Parts: sequence; C-alpha cells; structure tokens
Amino acid sequence: MLSLSQRSSLLRIARTSIEAVLDGRRPDVDAAQLDDALIRPGGAFVSLHTKDGDLRGCIGSIHAVAPLWQAVSSNAINAAFRDPRFFPLRKDELSIIGIEISVMSPIEIVASADDIVVGRDGLIVSHGARAGLLLPQVATEYGWDRDMFLRQTCVKAGLSPESWRSPSCRIERFSAEVFSEQVAE
Repeated sequence: MLSLSQRSSLLRIARTSIEAVLDGRRPDVDAAQLDDALIRPGGAFVSLHTKDGDLRGCIGSIHAVAPLWQAVSSNAINAAFRDPRFFPLRKDELSIIGIEISVMSPIEIVASADDIVVGRDGLIVSHGARAGLLLPQVATEYGWDRDMFLRQTCVKAGLSPESWRSPSCRIERFSAEVFSEQVAE
C-alpha cells in the first residue's frame, strides 16, 4: 500500500506531466527526491475523468518495466494525448479534469472463473492476438456480476461475449490500488 504522501506525489507527477506537454515542455521530475516505493518498477493506469464522471482518457502499463513514477508520468501523457477514443486534451480542459491512478499488482492466471472477485480483481482476457483488459473498478461502477465482467472483457478484446468459456481463452486477474484527485466543480 502506498502512503498518502506517495499517492499525492504520483497525482502531482501525473498532472504536472500533462501540464508540461500542454506548455510545450518535457516533464521534469527529480527522481532523486522520490522515495523507494516510487522508484521501484511498477505498472500503472492513468484515467482522466470530467467533473461529470465521464471518461476522458485511460492508458496504462500492466507490467512493471519502468519505475512507478515514470509509468505514471508517461501514462498520464498518453491518456491525455494518445488515447485513440478521444481527441487530445486541450489546455482549457485541464482544470476540469480529475486524475485517477491504478497501481497494478502482479498478474496471475485464473484457474477457475469462480476464483474471480468482483471489486477486487481486474481482468485480462486473451485469445490469439486479441486481448482486452478492464480495471477492477469498472465492474463495480457498472454493477456487473462476475459473468457480465467476463463477457464485457471479451467484448473489449474484440471477442464474442462468451469466448471466456472456451478452454483456448486465457483469463488473468490482477488487483490495483486506486486513488484519485478531487475534481474541481
């Protein structure tokens, strides 16, 4: 678990990284000032939401290949400017966007769908070259049960909703520590 101070640092890094790009600068993070938990490799998703709660961008890295602070910085920038579902964020939107960070746990293979706990687990469903990921909070936000969560993860992967039942389909789970800013009114 991250401390309140560590969470605040990551939220600040995400926001200042987006601000830097909007100002035409490279993000400037002094990693020497960060504690060990933020320097260790970590996977993270950064989601941007409007004050109405609408998604405005979400990009992440599921594997711990970069320091956590760096994963947050680059994914904040990607969520703001490179999520193909949305137009790039404009400077006048930044003040009304709330940032949510999901710090990823290691990924594990699901032996049985009965092992999935809605609200705790995020899912990755893959078959061949197709894969879909939904964060743990998505099922809770939509009020889905486990089967609907699995079906919607299949749909996200571009698979038929019942593909998860196939023995050739791979189901993985992870948990995430999720925290966010308060969105300005």
